[in-house]
Amino acid sequence: MYLSKEVKESIFEKHGQSKTDTGSAEGQIALFSYRINHLTQHLKENPKDFNTKKALVRLVGKRRAMLNYLTKTDILRYRAIVKELGLRR
Repeated sequence: MYLSKEVKESIFEKHGQSKTDTGSAEGQIALFSYRINHLTQHLKENPKDFNTKKALVRLVGKRRAMLNYLTKTDILRYRAIVKELGLRR
């Protein structure tokens, strides 16, 4: 399985306040980004997998909504997570 418990804990530890803090916006955005990157690689190998494509679009929308929330509440946290994950080029 590509997303084990240890991988999730390391993502939340690096981007959230602690490894058990799964509710922070930064941690969720980082987890969404990890999953989006994985699904993107899968779709490059399997371009006709339409269910995965739909799931990818849904995840991108969730991440966008979370980023919009972060811009409205705290712009400095938004800028930090975007820079850390390299979302904007």
